Amino acid sequence: MTDRATGAAGTAGDTTGAVTGGDAADAGADADAGTEAVSCRGLDYSFGDTKAVCDLDLSVRAGEVFGLLGPNGAGKTTAIRCITTLLPVPAGMVRVFGHDAAREKMAVRRLLGYVPQQLSADAQLTGRENVTLFARVFDVPRRERAERVAQALEAVDLTGAADRMAKTYSGGMVRRLELAQALVSAPRLLMLDEPTIGLDPIARTSVWEHINAVRRATGMTVLVTTHYMDEAEQYCDRVGLMNRGRIHALGTPDELRADLRERRRGAPGEPGAGGATGGPAERDDAMPTLEDVFREVAGRGLDEEGGDFRDVRNTRRTASRVG
Repeated sequence: MTDRATGAAGTAGDTTGAVTGGDAADAGADADAGTEAVSCRGLDYSFGDTKAVCDLDLSVRAGEVFGLLGPNGAGKTTAIRCITTLLPVPAGMVRVFGHDAAREKMAVRRLLGYVPQQLSADAQLTGRENVTLFARVFDVPRRERAERVAQALEAVDLTGAADRMAKTYSGGMVRRLELAQALVSAPRLLMLDEPTIGLDPIARTSVWEHINAVRRATGMTVLVTTHYMDEAEQYCDRVGLMNRGRIHALGTPDELRADLRERRRGAPGEPGAGGATGGPAERDDAMPTLEDVFREVAGRGLDEEGGDFRDVRNTRRTASRVG
């Protein structure tokens, strides 16, 4: 595990150990060592004539934070929904800790915590009631339910606001509440679809501090989609850049940035290169950002291929309700 994934955990890490239900988390983490948390092989999914995911190969290692990046319409959310069994896939295409998402749906679901892009908290319930509802949905044993709910709320620093109506929460508090909902079942794999959308920088940092604190205490795997390149660069161990249903670049943020720099050095005429452009030679060694890598992978078709009116409407509605 790199400092990138754990360095921002802060003081909240001391409050999260009990979320997993004791020593079971350590045993689970040891058992996961060297295994694949998620494996997609030749994954395809279409909506009518529109192919959202095309022959996708993806491997997420147990214990890592993996960022799935790409423009709107790239297929990220569809891939997430296939992995979480919310969309049907043929047998053998998707496995979660070795379980086939087509043949063993319930086994897969018991391993997951999921924070969707759309708002999932109920404004008319208290924070505690929201998390309790998810504890019931995820079949947390009745005798453990109250304690696990309290632990999840403590893990995201919402104990003091637990009995307030969720409609009184700030945007950052709502996102942390949804994180508590996902954590109450002590998942081995946490799926986060745009977890900080619409939040201000302070609230975004707070959400990530709590994610990393729980990870540090439990060893769980995190698969996240985000449009914030600074988040991906700071918190993800590896990232996959997706466009038009496929992964086009894969590696650590540093590896992808260094690879782009090397390709720019060998391609006169690229921005920042010397030679044909007449730019100063010292600019050849300028390190690109992860956003530069994103832009290269997304290409010039980003505006034309980047989703439809529904994508824009849903994103704006979510941002407005959360933030």
